[in-house]
Amino acid sequence: MRRILVVGAGQSGLQLALGLQAKDYEVTLMSNRTADEIRTGRVMSTQVMFDSALRHERDLRLNFWERQAPSIRGLGFSVAAPDGSRAVDWLGRLKGPAQSVDQRLKMAGWLDVFTQRGGQLVIHGASVADLDYFSRTYDLVLVAAGKGELVSLFDRDAARSPYAAPQRALAVSYVRGLRPRPEHPDAETVRCNLVPGVGELFVMPTLTTSGRADILFWEGVPGGPLDVFRGVNDPSDHLELTLDLMERFTPWEYERATGVELTDAGGTLAGRYAPVVRKPVGRLPGGGLVLGVGDVVVANDPITNQGTNAAAKCAASYLSSILMHGDKPFDEAWMKATFDKFWFTTGKHVTDWTNTMLGTPPQHVLDLIRAAGEHQRVADRFANGFDNPADFNAYFYDPEDAADYLAEVSASVAVQVSA
Repeated sequence: MRRILVVGAGQSGLQLALGLQAKDYEVTLMSNRTADEIRTGRVMSTQVMFDSALRHERDLRLNFWERQAPSIRGLGFSVAAPDGSRAVDWLGRLKGPAQSVDQRLKMAGWLDVFTQRGGQLVIHGASVADLDYFSRTYDLVLVAAGKGELVSLFDRDAARSPYAAPQRALAVSYVRGLRPRPEHPDAETVRCNLVPGVGELFVMPTLTTSGRADILFWEGVPGGPLDVFRGVNDPSDHLELTLDLMERFTPWEYERATGVELTDAGGTLAGRYAPVVRKPVGRLPGGGLVLGVGDVVVANDPITNQGTNAAAKCAASYLSSILMHGDKPFDEAWMKATFDKFWFTTGKHVTDWTNTMLGTPPQHVLDLIRAAGEHQRVADRFANGFDNPADFNAYFYDPEDAADYLAEVSASVAVQVSA
C-alpha cells in the first residue's frame, strides 16, 4: 500500500486526502488546527463553488451540505454610474446551481470524516525540517498549506505572475437580515457590483454555522477609498465600515442591508495578497521532493470567485494522476507533468481571466458587459464563464473576437424579430 502525506486541511488538501483514502491509499493528513478549532474560528473565505467544481465533491460523496445550502441559480452584474445609479444591471442564468458553504463547516466536517474512516490526522504546524524527515518515510508528500514557511519551498514563476504586489484590499462580512433584491425577490443569486476605479462589491448567499446567511465582500483598489480596513479589529466596526461604503458607492445594495447584523464574532475577515503562480516542485534540504497543491501553486485574487473552484479541480486532477501512476515512483518528471495537466486544463484559464479582471477593463470588455444588459444570451454566457473560464478564450480577450461574437448575437436577434 502506498503511503502519502498531505499537509494542509483546506479544500484541496482535504478533498485529495479523502479521495485517496477512498481508493485505499494509506494517507496521513497534517493540519495546524483541530476540527473544533476550525469550526469555532474566524471565517476563511467566500467560497462560492460552481457546478463543475461541485461535481468533484459529489463524485467523492462529500457533498454533505448540498440540500441545506442556498441553491444559487443566477449571477448578476451591476456597474455604478457617477450619480450613484446603475449604468448597467443584468442577471445571467446558470446552467447548474452554485453554492457557498462556510469553510468552517466544510473543513471541520471533512476532518471528522477523515478520522472516522481511519485516516491518520496529525495536528501540527509543519515546518520544512518536518517535511525533510517525512519525505524519507512516505512515497509522496503533497503540500496544500498556502500560507507560512512551507510556501518558501516553491519558487515564484515570474512568467506566469505579472503582479508583484496585491491588487485588491479584501474585506468580508457574514451577515443575517439582508433583504432580497426587489427585482428578483425569490432568486438566490450572486451579485457583482463594479465601481469603476474604486473596486467591487460582491453579495452572495451562503450556509454558515448558524444557518443561511449572506456575504458582503468588498474588493478595493489599494490606496483608494475602499482600502480602509487595515487595523480594524472589532467585528462591529468592520461591519459598520462595510455598510458605510455600501451607502456611498452601491446604494442599491445598501437599501437592502440596513437591518443586517453579523452572524457571529468570527464572521469578518480582512487582508490582501499578491496573486502568484509558483513552480510546482519544492526541493527539501535533504534532497527530497514535494508537490504543491491548490493555492500553494496557483493563488489568484478572489475577484472572479475561482479560488475554491480551482482548488477542487486541482485536487481532482491530482487524484486522477496519482491513481493512473500506479506503483511507479513519484519523481520530479511526474510531479511536473501532474501540475501541467492541471495548469493547461484549468489553472491557466482561471489565471488569465482573473488577471484581466484586475486591470482596467478595455473598451471591448465594457462593450460585452453592456451587451449582456441587452441580450440574455450574452448575460447567460458571461455568468456561466464563472463555471468554465476556458470559454472566455473564444470571445473575451481579443477585440475582434468580441466584435464578431456581438455581431453574431445581433444577427441572431434580427433573424428572430423578422421571423
